[in-house]
Amino acid sequence: MRLYDSPWAPSPRRVRMFLAEKGLDIDCVAVDLRAGANLAPEYLRVNARGCVPALELDDGEVLCESAAICRYLEALHPEPSLFGATPIAIGRIEAWTRRIEGDGYAAAGYALRNAGPAFKDRGLPGKWPPVAQIPELATRALVMWTGFVDTLDEQLASNEWVAGEAYSFADITALVTIDFARAAKLVVPERAANILRWHKAASARPSAGA
Repeated sequence: MRLYDSPWAPSPRRVRMFLAEKGLDIDCVAVDLRAGANLAPEYLRVNARGCVPALELDDGEVLCESAAICRYLEALHPEPSLFGATPIAIGRIEAWTRRIEGDGYAAAGYALRNAGPAFKDRGLPGKWPPVAQIPELATRALVMWTGFVDTLDEQLASNEWVAGEAYSFADITALVTIDFARAAKLVVPERAANILRWHKAASARPSAGA
């Protein structure tokens, strides 16, 4: 297998953290997003969407989307479980992962791509015709982020980790989201003491540096 990666992008980081938690080692190919290598013909033959990460399997099939890649790897290597070992754990982890993606990560993406001049005509990631920025989405992102922070902080008031007492894919997703959001000037306020406690613990895990 071969993982097409980018060292500073959030979605590839989610896969790298997952690999680190699993103790898996996969060959990586760096894709220079700043140089536009993700839109070069060589990479578009791997992933026509022009996004990272992408996992090329030994038979040539390519899996895209970070969560799908991690799901595949979990099926191959079920221990330690990061998507849940019981039906209720699976449901909780899935529910929180989707909420983090839909509220927190989406807010960071909206804010980043619709507010800064660096993303002029790049309102969507990957290979698209020019997509104009929508300033109202950056405004909406602030509302979404506040709601995301309040909800996650409440959840962490009674749970060590996002989906319960065990570290999971939901924690990986939340850490990647919160760290990524800083680039969009979305931060966790001091009042969110439970998130700050959790963030310190999650960031101390070796996988956080993957």
